[in-house]
Parts: sequence; structure tokens; C-alpha cells
Amino acid sequence: MAEQQQPKPRNSAVWTPADGTELGRSVYVVGHKNPDTDSICSAIAYANLKRKVTGHKYVAKRAGQINEETHYVLQKFHVNTPGMLKDVKLQVRDLEIHKIRGVEPNVSIKETWELMTSEGVKTAPVLKNGELVGLISTGDVARSYMDVYDNQILAKARTPYRNIIKTLDGTLVTGNEHGYFVKGKVAIGASGTEVMAQFIEKDDLVILGNRYASQACAVDIDAGCIVICQNGEVPEKLLERAKRQDIVIIRTPHDTYTAARLINQSIPVKYFMTEDNLVTFRMDDYVDDIREIMMKRKYRDFPILDRKGNFQGFISRRRFLGARKKQVILVDHNEKSQAVDGIEEAEILEIIDHHRLGSIETMGPVFFRNQPVGCTATIVYQMYREEGVELTPVTAGLLCCAIISDTLLFRSPTCTALDRAAAEELAKIAGIQMEETAVGMFRAGSNLQGRSTEEICFQDFKKFTVNDTVFGVGQMNSMSGEELQELKERLIPYLPTAMKESRLDRIYFMLTDILKETTELLCYGAGARESVVDAFDLPEDWDRIVLKGVVSRKKQLIPTLVGAMQQ
Repeated sequence: MAEQQQPKPRNSAVWTPADGTELGRSVYVVGHKNPDTDSICSAIAYANLKRKVTGHKYVAKRAGQINEETHYVLQKFHVNTPGMLKDVKLQVRDLEIHKIRGVEPNVSIKETWELMTSEGVKTAPVLKNGELVGLISTGDVARSYMDVYDNQILAKARTPYRNIIKTLDGTLVTGNEHGYFVKGKVAIGASGTEVMAQFIEKDDLVILGNRYASQACAVDIDAGCIVICQNGEVPEKLLERAKRQDIVIIRTPHDTYTAARLINQSIPVKYFMTEDNLVTFRMDDYVDDIREIMMKRKYRDFPILDRKGNFQGFISRRRFLGARKKQVILVDHNEKSQAVDGIEEAEILEIIDHHRLGSIETMGPVFFRNQPVGCTATIVYQMYREEGVELTPVTAGLLCCAIISDTLLFRSPTCTALDRAAAEELAKIAGIQMEETAVGMFRAGSNLQGRSTEEICFQDFKKFTVNDTVFGVGQMNSMSGEELQELKERLIPYLPTAMKESRLDRIYFMLTDILKETTELLCYGAGARESVVDAFDLPEDWDRIVLKGVVSRKKQLIPTLVGAMQQ
């Protein structure tokens, strides 16, 4: 049965910042580093709710590898695994990148200038098959027009004839437009033929009018290219001779002065571009890593490349200095040690959680919703209700499974009446049987096949700090005592390695039997066992630490253990 649409309340339960988010800019909704079913499913559901309420771009992410139980749940409802968010440090890809079309190396200076004018930029990229090979600036364009006194520069630059045709608004009369002018100088044949014969040489490019004598002289000398101004005609016999001699003839509507003034603009941009020692950045570069380089170089714009070296656009110094931090919403945690790397550099917009208050610090006030319930998904369900947003069967199924997981199907002491009521309603919407679903989830979660001891140890693992002691607690739930015994035999020899590599002072691991509602606690590290014995008032000569009725890390183990350590 579908949930009835409710009117939206005046005081929205889903906080919407007045100017904190922008259309088109992503806000990441992410759980803790060792994601469990609650953190993943709550992130997916809450991102969906935020999108529906605000219309902005909220994206569910994960801060670590998902476990087998969560994989089972996502597959059951045909939901893709959220993308990995390795850290939330500001990267180049998070800045405003100015997209601009590049030019090929053989494109003319004139065409490049037109692009720069239309785009309103001072620098343009020169690209070859998408790869950046150089940069051309307005200063380079000015130099090509103002500082060039070499009449052989068109040949030195290997200027394509098609550039000359396009720059002069001309048409090809005869010759190969795909060829290049590679030998000779540029000359103007405005004088008599006797004078022309003295300074025009074979292979030169000659700019002429429509006088037959001048045209014939240029053909006799075997010029490489003849430019006929003011759309002058070329007699047929002379044209036939030019064809036999492979002389390129171009007709232009411009007069001789204008043609001579424009022709240098046909030089290919590669001749004037800067191609050595380019200062470029990659999309994945961290802003902090490139800040010093950017501040030392007084360029206006910096080219950005992808991992394959393809040009993506420019970042201006102004946009770099005004860069905004990544925006995130944290679900199912508020401890810095459990948060995605770089959280101190991000802008935290919201925290939705059901754990004790931790060590997260924010630059400004945030929307913080923390309730003493057994699961974050219960809170998210309430927020759907408060907003009057209808739950789809898929979203309801994800949230229901999260509650089943966190409360061990209502066996955990963290479970409240709100959790049970929410799960029952969500199960109706999703069309699932909770007991049957729980069996499938817990079996998948405790399946050891193909998994390393390290993966098992850190599948559901959290770090805590009390005074100067840093310790970690892992947990595995199972309905099989034999399976838990197998786990124990694998974990005991690995705990010293896990403690050392994680830089912990102590390490604990909870082997929780869901059916018997007991936990065998493995301990390693100086004072680890003694703290547990004191906390739970156990006999000191016990070979095994078995905690009857203890199934919750959050509500039963951690508070009792922390209290003993603080004393």
C-alpha cells in the first residue's frame, strides 16, 4: 500500500540553506569510512529526499567498501552501489572551469583571433586531437601583426594555402588548396614588369592586380602563388600555363593594400604559440597542492587537463582564489575519525545521526538532527513523513533493511518503539517479509567465502579516543555459532597486525551471536582485557570474555568500556 501524500508543513524538517547550495553544484551525502547497511541506505534515501524537496543536486556516496550484507540489500532492490568518495579535499574539478573551443596548430592567426574575441578570452588553447600542444595569447597575436618585418615569414611558418584563401576572403582559381607555401617571400607586383623581374623570384608569393603584363611576368618567373586583387580575371591561356607549372592562383575581393595588410594573419597559430614549459594542472589535483605554483606564476588563466592529457578548459586566477569548498551532508556518524578523509576542508551542511556526540567541528552552524533511536534510517523515514514526500517501494525497502540491520531485527537494546513502527510501515510499502529478509541479510553478511581476514576485520570497524588512548572496535553478527568460531580462529592471530597498521593502542572485536543474543569479545593491546574485565565486572581468570545480552556496540559495549577507561 502506497504512502498517502501529505501536505508540506510550514517548518520544513529538511533544512534548505538560503544560499548554501547552487543548482548544478553537487552536495555529497555520505556515511562513515567503514559503511554498513544503515549508512549506505540512509545516504541513498536522504539524497533522494533532498533532491525532491530542493530541486538541487544531492549525490549519495560511500567512504569505503561496502560489506556483503549491504551488497545483498542493494542487489535485492536493484540499486546501484553509490560511487566512492575517497576524500573531500578541494580539487581542480570542483572549481569553475571555463570551457573553450581550441584551435588546431595549422589554423590561422585571424581565425584564432576571431575565436578569442567571440569567447571573450585573452588566451586560447592550441590542440591536436584534443591534446594541448600550445597556448596563444592576445600578446602573441599582436606580435604577429606588429613585430614581424620578415617577408619570408609565411614560408618559414609553412602557411597552408587554405589559410591564405580564408584570410583574404578569397577563392581558389587553380592549384591545390591543401598544399603549403614553404619557399619564397611575399612581394607586391604593383610596378612595371622590368622592375618586377628584378625583385620577384621563383616560388615567391606575388600580390597583383588585374593587369595582364604583371600576371604574365609572375607566371614567367614561376612564382609559387599569385594573389589577384579586386577579383581580377586571369586570361584562359595564362591560366593553362599556371596549371602546368603548379602555380596556385587565388582571387580576392580586397585591394592590394588590404590584401598585403591581411596576409600575415594567415600564418598558422603554431608559429607564434607558446609550447615549452607550459604550466598546466590536472582535474584530480588538490587545490592546496597547486596554490603555491599558481600564486608564483602571474598568468591570468591556467589550462586544465584530464588524466589522459586532454584539454578541459581554463581556470582563472580570480576563480581559483574564490574557490568554494566541497559541500557534504554526513549521515550515521559525527566522529572525525569515522568521517571521509579531508572532512576538515569541506563545508558540512547537515549531520543526520543517532550516535553519541563526537568530535566533528564545523566552521559555522549546521542543521544537526540527532535522535536516540536504533538507526539513522528511522530518522530519514520520519523526515519523509514530515516533508510529505511519498516513499517508493525501493526506497522503503532500503530503509527497512537498514533498520533490520542496525537493530538486529529488534533484538538490539538500541531498538526503540519508533524503529519497530517505522520498519513495519516500510515493510508494507516495500512488500517484504522482515523475518525472511533478515535471514538473507545476516547470512550474506557473515559469509566468509573469498574474503581475507583483513576485509572481515575492518568490514564493520570504528575508532574511538578516550583521553590519550585510541582504540578500535570491529563487529561481526551471525546466526551460526560454528561460523563465529571459524571467525575467531582467523582473527586472533591477525589482531596484532591490525592494531599496528591502524596505529591503535588497543583493538577489540565483537563476535555476536544473534540468536543467543551474546557476544564473545576478542581483545589485544596493553590494558585492553583489563578494561573490559573492570567495565563488566568479570572474573579475571576467564579464558574467554563472553558478554551475555550484549549485542550492541553503540549502546552496550562502548558506553560501558569508555566509562571504565575514563575512571
